[in-house]
Amino acid sequence: LTVQSIFNWFYWAINVGGLSAIATTELESNVDFWAAYLLPTLMCFFCLVAFVLGRKKYVIVKPNGSIIVKSYRVIVAGIHNYRKAKAENCLVMDEEGKPVGWMDYAKPSVSQDVSHDWTDKFVDELRTAVRSCKIFCAYPFFWLGYNQISNNLISQAGQMNTGSVPNDIMQNIDPLCIIILIPIFDRLIFPAFRRMGLELRPITRITIGFVFSALAMAYSAIIQHVIYTKGPYFDAAGDGDNGFNDISAGIQVPAYVLVALSEIFASVTGLEYAYKRAPESMKSIVMSVFLFTNAGGSILGFCFNSISANPHLVKNFAIISGLMGGVTVIFFFLFKHYDNREAQELKNNLVYGKEGDAVSALTSEN
Repeated sequence: LTVQSIFNWFYWAINVGGLSAIATTELESNVDFWAAYLLPTLMCFFCLVAFVLGRKKYVIVKPNGSIIVKSYRVIVAGIHNYRKAKAENCLVMDEEGKPVGWMDYAKPSVSQDVSHDWTDKFVDELRTAVRSCKIFCAYPFFWLGYNQISNNLISQAGQMNTGSVPNDIMQNIDPLCIIILIPIFDRLIFPAFRRMGLELRPITRITIGFVFSALAMAYSAIIQHVIYTKGPYFDAAGDGDNGFNDISAGIQVPAYVLVALSEIFASVTGLEYAYKRAPESMKSIVMSVFLFTNAGGSILGFCFNSISANPHLVKNFAIISGLMGGVTVIFFFLFKHYDNREAQELKNNLVYGKEGDAVSALTSEN
């Protein structure tokens, strides 16, 4: 069992729950809103019961002060001590004769300040956490594209013939695709790549996910253009009392498949990377930073409000696709060396047993 596999199945479980939207949509349509809200409320109750019953199996860490406050103090101390050392022309050199980083000046061993309530190890862990969080700067753009499935793609489906299916049920194609595809990727595709010696490391996987996201938005722009060329309502379909144009909503399915693929490569890997690359004492905060990027995507969405309606939806999808494409290129060239660094770390992770046999350390690639 690997870290990568654990997060694949974790994401799979999330999307199994996501299919409940089919039931809530039907309850809303055929019963009332109270019934639609009651279903997830009952599910939360069962989750709480399961959580309480398993409490004896959890690893409980006693509160030890705010790690955010401590991290802030380390950063302030590092900047202050570095500036002071630079002004006094007494910079500290490492073993290779190169100046150490500014954060190293927060280490008690460097500053000779014994009053600090942190260790050299904590400073190193904080630097690792900050380095890991850099890659998350690209994720708000990814979530901007992903969030289209819960707003503009639903509106787009309402402009087409969905038969007897409500247009807001179309978004459930995404979790359905993920439920089908994750086992295939986890059990067949990813292991096949490894057997061929083509290891898809985190930055590579995230980049592929970003490409799928850009393609999903480009395809959505094409669909929207086709919708506007069809009658009887053309670029006013779904507005006011207008109905839908003469086109089947079935052509929207590939867009959801592409979004699902982007999640498998980018979203799942983001969770895995946040957990794997974060120091033991900072896993929760690095995971929180990753999840916070979703809020960034929602904020970016506000910038598109003026073109998130007819007759501007082609422009909306096209701009998001272009943004995602540009971010993908920049992201890859900025962080591709992270994959090489991880490969080197894994190579250095070989340990030798008493008999001299090389035993690979536990990694997500095992």
